[in-house]
Amino acid sequence: MLKKILLALVILFVIIQFFRPEKNESNDLTYDISTKYEVPAEVNHLLQVSCNDCHSNKTIYPWYSNVQPIAWWLNDHIEHGKKDLNFSEFTKRPLFVQNHKFEEIVEMVEEGEMPLPSYTNFGLHAEANLSDEQRAMIIDWAKTQMDYLKRTYPADSLAFPKRNGPPPPKG
Repeated sequence: MLKKILLALVILFVIIQFFRPEKNESNDLTYDISTKYEVPAEVNHLLQVSCNDCHSNKTIYPWYSNVQPIAWWLNDHIEHGKKDLNFSEFTKRPLFVQNHKFEEIVEMVEEGEMPLPSYTNFGLHAEANLSDEQRAMIIDWAKTQMDYLKRTYPADSLAFPKRNGPPPPKG
């Protein structure tokens, strides 16, 4: 019985190798953050090694991304990462969203929430382990971009629009 279960698992493992998610390799930079914002070389390098695999249209895949179900797990991380912040489509977003994303970058890097431990663990992405100095560099850069937005655009264009909620209750 155990042999049949193991054989079934091996067959299932082989079969799922044929079902692969689409790779994130378009590298379309039409709306890239660098088309509008100054990204110094040092910061750009940090973003490339610590952020871009999940937060851009160009992922550099490790060897193990060719093995299912790991590829599905990585794809899920990439899709969620791009949904939250995509440096390749950054300037396509409204100004208030861009400003908010800079705020989120500051918060996530300051609190050590990014890059994710699952990305930096096991030494597979050693360069992504940011030192305090590197974290400060990214935070300072993001704050500088927020200051640029505040100097360049009216304050109301940087604030989220007020939502028209339901009418007040009668009574």
